[in-house]
Amino acid sequence: MLNFILRRLLFAIPVLLVVVTISFFLVRLAPGGPFMEERAYPPAVIEKLNAKYGLDKPLHEQYFNYMQRVVLHFDLGPSTRYLDRTVGDVIAQGLPNSMILGGTAYLTALVLGMGAGIVAALRQNSGVDYGAMAAAVLGVSVPNFVLGPLLVIVLSLTLYWLPPARWGDLSHLILPALTLSALYTAYIARLTRSGLVEVLRSDYIRTARAKGLRESVVLLRHALRGSILPVVSYSGPALAFLLGGTIVVEKLFLIPGLGNFFIEAANARDSFIVVGVTLVVATLLIVLNLVVDIVYALIDPRIAYK
Repeated sequence: MLNFILRRLLFAIPVLLVVVTISFFLVRLAPGGPFMEERAYPPAVIEKLNAKYGLDKPLHEQYFNYMQRVVLHFDLGPSTRYLDRTVGDVIAQGLPNSMILGGTAYLTALVLGMGAGIVAALRQNSGVDYGAMAAAVLGVSVPNFVLGPLLVIVLSLTLYWLPPARWGDLSHLILPALTLSALYTAYIARLTRSGLVEVLRSDYIRTARAKGLRESVVLLRHALRGSILPVVSYSGPALAFLLGGTIVVEKLFLIPGLGNFFIEAANARDSFIVVGVTLVVATLLIVLNLVVDIVYALIDPRIAYK
């Protein structure tokens, strides 16, 4: 297992370098620049600003300077959107908020999705099963930018139960977490149901029942353990994107997370923040996929990494 983890970590290094390289050139080759606004700066000011941030150098030289800064000093550079702040400062401000929102949305999706999937599997081909799967299809079909305003209209502007936006106490977290978790709840419910239905038909489940074990023991100790592997596999990339920030939800509810900073930086052509946030999300994706593989081996002893 240790050798497998080390190999995966070593393999992650060239992957991250490729991600940074592609992101860097895509952003730098896009039309426009960080100092081209509606009320443009005088040419002399733009020249000095480009020199300050190293944007006056040839593209290949900008790339090598940036990679040297990232690899040798772990410095993601300054921000051209937020003056006197570095990309590290912006990520340090936005990442905790995104992690709180993403973690809450993931736990919500896990509890609601697995609960609905288990109930649907145990009541297969019943009205409960059809209703749960119809709700799952609806959760997959309705996008965040539609579900979010609907929740705001109903729960905030009509019933006055929750605040419609901003970021503060727990009440501000409920609406964006529900909006963000809807898609993942639907997928987890479908994966849980299909996995549990298949496992419940297995020979070892019939054997466990024939031994006289209680149905709750059969379900929790035997059936559920074998049926959650697809959920674990799906949770790795899902949790990475949730923790990395979801642009639509954070922008919709005015949450100061990575997604909000990312879209503002993209609009302002702040290539340093765009590449930095992309690198953070890619790192989260690699790490969480590695965690998923380790959890796989812990849940199913038949899986061994050599």
